[in-house]
Amino acid sequence: MSVTIEVQKRSEGSKPRALRRAGLIPAVLYGHSGTESVSLTINAKTAERLLKEADINNTLIDLSIPEISWSGQTLLREVQSHPWKGYTYHLSFFAVAAHGALEVEVPIHFVGESIGVKQDGGIIDILKNQLQVKCLPDSIPESINIDISGLKVGDSLHVSDLALPAGVVAADEPGITIAIVLQPRGGAEAKEA
Repeated sequence: MSVTIEVQKRSEGSKPRALRRAGLIPAVLYGHSGTESVSLTINAKTAERLLKEADINNTLIDLSIPEISWSGQTLLREVQSHPWKGYTYHLSFFAVAAHGALEVEVPIHFVGESIGVKQDGGIIDILKNQLQVKCLPDSIPESINIDISGLKVGDSLHVSDLALPAGVVAADEPGITIAIVLQPRGGAEAKEA
């Protein structure tokens, strides 16, 4: 999924609170030209819409800055929000076009019902809901679907067991456990009774 937005270059000496009162949110773009960063502003309504459509570190955003004639693909790296009022007060974008493979976190979706749960009354313990992957910006999967229907009581699923989409490589350690099917409560004693 890709989202397109336009932002403005932030004028020198502008105060963040004054910008927010004017309906603008301070932002920054980095990575577009080495270590150089650009201070930006984004319309508060545009930012609100963006946050509904885009996931942090997962959705490509086509960003355009007319004042410096720059446009390119970015990732939303950080969103700072007020702790209890909930409004957004700063966004950070990272330009990805010239950086080759990226390391991003992708949600894991479990598909099916484990045999160990369905037939033996086991309990599935999900240990990891996100997976760190390396891939090119245009190959970022929205999620990784994992079929757990073959897991029996005592079976576990590790990062090394996953079948990832083409061009996507797991960045997490291969031995990390993602899910395990545990014995039902009472285990062997309940069966003997």
